Amino acid sequence: MKNPEKLVVIPDRQKEKKNPHVPDFVRNVMGSSAGAGSGEFHVYRHLRRKEYARQKAIGEKGEKAALDEAFQMKLLENQKQAEERTAKKRAKRLKKKKNLKKKKIENAKDSVKMTDPPSDESSSENSDHEGSAKDCDDSERSPSRISPTDSGDNA
Repeated sequence: MKNPEKLVVIPDRQKEKKNPHVPDFVRNVMGSSAGAGSGEFHVYRHLRRKEYARQKAIGEKGEKAALDEAFQMKLLENQKQAEERTAKKRAKRLKKKKNLKKKKIENAKDSVKMTDPPSDESSSENSDHEGSAKDCDDSERSPSRISPTDSGDNA
């Protein structure tokens, strides 16, 4: 910590232990003859340790393969569940978007209906109403119905 500018070396992840290669086939097979010499015990002990190491390595390799397979299956399952959730949310989003678009179109149609000039039937009614308004006095007519040609005095 004396020099904070100095780079810190972070060691790489420790790799798997590399056990010495244990042959699958044992070439030095002990015979079953009586009177084995005193040196044969050490050879036997060495071969026994090699065999135990080989069996241990095979067992660890099998366990590791099983754990890796279980992990991959779990990853696959998690990914599948995530895709299902995403698809469900996407469908919900699209449905909501579709409904909003539909409402917007309906609101636009409603507003167009309100702002459109009256249809043929209503225009014929208005013309009848205007004719009846001409028959009335100017005092009975509303100021919005007074035409610019009317001066307002009936003398």
